[in-house]
This record gives sequence, C-alpha cells and structure tokens, in this order.
Amino acid sequence: MSAIDDLRATMVRLRAECPWDREQTHQSLARCLIDECSELLETIDRLDLPHMREELGDVLIQVVFHALLAEEAGQFNFDDVARDINEKLIRRHPHVFGAARAATTEQVLAQWDQIKAGEKARSGAATPVLFKELPPRLPALMLAEAVWKQIEKQRLPAEDAVDVAQVRALGPQLTDSSLGRMLFEIAAAARTRGLDPEGALRRHADGVRQAVEEKVAAFGPA
Repeated sequence: MSAIDDLRATMVRLRAECPWDREQTHQSLARCLIDECSELLETIDRLDLPHMREELGDVLIQVVFHALLAEEAGQFNFDDVARDINEKLIRRHPHVFGAARAATTEQVLAQWDQIKAGEKARSGAATPVLFKELPPRLPALMLAEAVWKQIEKQRLPAEDAVDVAQVRALGPQLTDSSLGRMLFEIAAAARTRGLDPEGALRRHADGVRQAVEEKVAAFGPA
C-alpha cells in the first residue's frame, strides 16, 4: 500500500472507533481546516521546512477527512477529488499537454481564464457574478475570539485592555442575526472611511494579548 492508502485506512478506522472522529461533519471540520492552513502559512512565512512538512500533513488530513465523509454519504471519494483536479490541471495547461502555445506567465494566465470561462459557460454558470469567490482568509475574528477564550479560561487580568463590563452586558443581547448584521455594518462603515477592519481587529487583538501578557508577567495571574 502507498502512504496515502495507509492514511485513508487510518481515517476509516478512526471514524469507526474514535468517538470524536465519529461526531465530525463537514461543518464542524471547517474551523479545523482554517486553523491548519493558518499554521501551514506560518511555516511558509518562516521558511521552516521541517515544520512545513508536518503542517502539510495536517492540511492533507483535512482533505482526506472531508472526502471520507462524502464517501460515507455516497457522494464522492478521495480518488474522485484527485481525478478531478488532475483532469483540470491537464485541461487548463494545453501548452504543456496539448498543441497550444504560451511562452510567458501572462499568456498562461490569460489562457487559464479563457478556458475557465468556457467551462463555466458550458456548465450553465455564465450568469453575471456580483461577488467574486475569494479564497478563505485567516480571520481576525477568530484571533480575537481565541484571545478572549484564553482570558476567560485562565481568568487572566484583562480589565485594563478590555471593557469586560461591556462584554458581559453586550453578550446576552446578541443573537446570530443581530451579530451578523452588526459585524456587517461595522465592516461597511470601515469601508466608507477607508479603514481595514480585518487589520484593525488583528492589531487590537494582538494588543490585548500583549497587554495581558505584560500584566501577568509583572503582577502574576488574577
């Protein structure tokens, strides 16, 4: 058996025998995928090849896991995923696998877009697209949530960095819909001011984390 076959067999056994793995769904694993991609990107930024190898494996297991869930539901399997992407690569590189010519990166990208547009037209998806599909981000919201989770979990002193009373007062008032609307309106307002809400929240969350760390270092935990 190949290493990928061994990995798939391991996942099948985990789904059968591990309570946590049995409970997972595509939706519950979505956050795991974001976390693993974030950790992989960190190793890429550092050019940390030994850890990059490990993090690539963590991302790969997410692909294998999702494919196994789909296979259990009779939808598709890992081989289908691999076959589809291989066919796409061949189809969109006719200058390598066919008679087309593309001598520059610009020509390759233009050819890719042209082939992609033709595929969408043939599939009936040629209606105007208002919002371009963007790749998943590594959200500052998740960072802020993770920082606050640790503050709560470890009962860290955050009063000087966070309006804890406001957090406690606001929490019970929130619903899924009101939270979504509030976040959207904040993002929209930031856009009108030329501000970057993602960056602003990330910097603030980092500042909260640093302030709490400094306070703990100076005075110990609360």
